[in-house]
Amino acid sequence: MEINIDNMVIPDHIAIILDGNGRWAKKRGLPRSMGHKEGCVVVERTVEDAARIGIKYLTVYGFSTENWKRSGDEVGALMQLFRYYMVRLLKVARANNVRVRMIGERSRFDQDIIDGINRLERETENNTGLTFVIAVNYGGRDEIVRAARKIMKDAADGKITPDQMDEAAFSSYLDTAEIPDPDLLIRTSGELRLSNYLLWQLAYTELYVTDCYWPDFNKEELKKAIAAYNSRDRRFGGVK
Repeated sequence: MEINIDNMVIPDHIAIILDGNGRWAKKRGLPRSMGHKEGCVVVERTVEDAARIGIKYLTVYGFSTENWKRSGDEVGALMQLFRYYMVRLLKVARANNVRVRMIGERSRFDQDIIDGINRLERETENNTGLTFVIAVNYGGRDEIVRAARKIMKDAADGKITPDQMDEAAFSSYLDTAEIPDPDLLIRTSGELRLSNYLLWQLAYTELYVTDCYWPDFNKEELKKAIAAYNSRDRRFGGVK
């Protein structure tokens, strides 16, 4: 039965761990690359669904700092898919008034990929709808370490003192500066871990795990997650 979310609270920011592409492909006797390809199709569709539902920020875990450990063939296939998908994403963003942001350490990518990322951000920066954030070559611990290095440099240069450091100041050094923390995290494929994703930002995020593999994720699965979110009592450490 279709879930009606018309009278529900829509989370401002949803983060997703896109898990299960490889297992989806294996279950069908297909190469892992086909699972990643189908996963990109679902990302595109989910961006459109999220924009229409009224979600303001959607952040997805596209490629982690640990994913470089996979086989050279798989990493190469992912990079080629990323090149293709950036062109597709620009069209989707234009059609849906979506602003695109990338977080993570992009310097490790080939120059043409870096140029593509920069173009995506530049050509969508004035769009006023959903902000779609893609975490690429991203790791939560790496992000915190990079932030700490920036803080140490600014402290050495006299730009910040220990007394000026608080949570807001620290957050301003993260990749997600000016992006609110997620209200809801969705993880597909049933795994019960964060996988080094948004470790600072998920402090008070509601967690929702589904056994659905990412290539099978659709609007109804998104609505199920929103319905589950509406059943939660968010207290942020306080008492109601």
